[in-house]
Amino acid sequence: MKMNYFVLGTDDLERASNFYNALFDGQGLHSVAASERMTYWLGDDFAFALALPFDGKPATNGNGTMLGVSVGSPEAVDRMHARALELGAQDEGAPGPRGPKYSAYIRDRDGNKLCLSD
Repeated sequence: MKMNYFVLGTDDLERASNFYNALFDGQGLHSVAASERMTYWLGDDFAFALALPFDGKPATNGNGTMLGVSVGSPEAVDRMHARALELGAQDEGAPGPRGPKYSAYIRDRDGNKLCLSD
């Protein structure tokens, strides 16, 4: 079994899309505006999406929920963590070794937690 896709909610699709377009720049993904309420970033074996909640209620982040993405190398972790902070993300754990991985943690501008690892 493998992950098919992951969707994070937002109340400001334009702001969130701009953040992830800049964060994912150079990662080999392309974005697709699937509808007025959803944008996808697609790779060979990766799909990530942002969406305005279907029920019309405000988007919230899950307590204990985290999206982990492999970015390929410790250098890429460092680069993407720094870029995320430049884009207004909150630091949730500076880059460094954690168990068998080199990882860093951020919260995007909607409060969603991401782990960037090698």
